[in-house]
Amino acid sequence: MVIYFSGTGNSGYVAKRTAKILGDDCLDLFERIRSRDYSPIVSDNSRLIVSAPTYAWRIPHIVTDYLKKTPLENCKGIYFLMTCGDDIGNAEKHLKKLCAQIGKEYMGCAHFRMPENYIAMFTAPNDEQASRIIAKSENRITETAETIAKNEKLPRVSVNTVGKLKSGIVNTAFYAFCVKAKDFYATDECVSCGKCEKLCPLSNISMKDGKPEWGKDCTHCMACICKCPAKAVEYGKKSQGKNRYYCKINVE
Repeated sequence: MVIYFSGTGNSGYVAKRTAKILGDDCLDLFERIRSRDYSPIVSDNSRLIVSAPTYAWRIPHIVTDYLKKTPLENCKGIYFLMTCGDDIGNAEKHLKKLCAQIGKEYMGCAHFRMPENYIAMFTAPNDEQASRIIAKSENRITETAETIAKNEKLPRVSVNTVGKLKSGIVNTAFYAFCVKAKDFYATDECVSCGKCEKLCPLSNISMKDGKPEWGKDCTHCMACICKCPAKAVEYGKKSQGKNRYYCKINVE
């Protein structure tokens, strides 16, 4: 079984492509995380594949917390598929630790460079650029799925000192100082559709007088800002004038 969390669709795309190649079931964790549903996940075979984005060179904290709280039945080992804008640093160290904590065998991690969506800091590509980036990931997705199909462990991810720092103190600082919702706001372009409220995996957005308001529980998935149909959501001045990105490619 393939399970995934995806704010703007990159990890969802990798999950669905992998599931299609393997003939596995595919489960979106969005509603489970949003509703805090920790009912057991029963794998249709002894493996579980987790697809998730990279937040500050590690798997998102909300995914880690979810996996710790959810019984994973009929699962002996876990493969991880991580989408990223550049690299995943020393994420593998923390994935191994997670598997040890929940009593599952760590089967390896594969990372896939996908279009950037974190416009709070970086610039997102346009649709043509994004399509080219995704196309370049196809061979790696196929090769990774073929390794998983043989129940073999994925190759170890090489890491240097900088990578260790990124996934260590930089990740800690990122969550402590950067992952805040206070800079999100809606401009006068807002059409009061309420889509941002529905897209938030932590139910951190509420509509008041036709405009969204953000609470304090945010994971910076960028779903609200990148999927706003009116492009009315901004993140302070950092997102102004920047392209919005979410994966528009369907897996057939």
